[in-house]
Amino acid sequence: MRVIDATSSTPVIRDMTHSLDEDRVCLRWRWPEGVQAVYIHKGPVSDSTADRMPDEADLKLYTREEYKASGGYRDRLEEIGQVQYTVYAGLMEEDELELVLQQDGRNRLTVNAGRARIFYTISQKNNLFRKYKSIQIQVMAEAAVAKDVLCYVKKQGGYPANKEDGTVYHFLHDFAPGKNTLPVIEVGKNDYVRLFFTDGRKYGQFYELIAQ
Repeated sequence: MRVIDATSSTPVIRDMTHSLDEDRVCLRWRWPEGVQAVYIHKGPVSDSTADRMPDEADLKLYTREEYKASGGYRDRLEEIGQVQYTVYAGLMEEDELELVLQQDGRNRLTVNAGRARIFYTISQKNNLFRKYKSIQIQVMAEAAVAKDVLCYVKKQGGYPANKEDGTVYHFLHDFAPGKNTLPVIEVGKNDYVRLFFTDGRKYGQFYELIAQ
């Protein structure tokens, strides 16, 4: 397999579109004349394929006949957040396969694969003869969540409205899929705690945070 850069005379992939049906995606594109097969790469958006070819093991061969029979390229989305598909035109030159590396981005498409839900509960227990109360946080995650994704905010006199509305505390460990019961913490009797994303714009596209 050899990689060549796209030129004005090289067949290239263009007009990529997609449709979603729950966790199923169908990709379509305009096939260049003379191209009978493509190689498809699927990966995170941060894994840029604009200026380099992925490892051959990460590419999937897909023929024009398969495309016609299926009405496109159909795939199941098992990821969280955004997924990037890149389609490379395959050419046969002197019995050697050549893949076309496009710099224009027209052979790439980003698909939103959905968000994993994070449920959390905060229980509190007052101690009659102490000036503190005990707080315990439980997190139920549909997928693994890094410790940097979430934080808890403490505010005196009422529940915080956002991350900036109180004192921010960060977690020490990642959250595993399923139920995570955190160690009990002590706060003032007039303190209230709530969970937030550390970066709502960044992590809100991957997770949905739900208080119970």
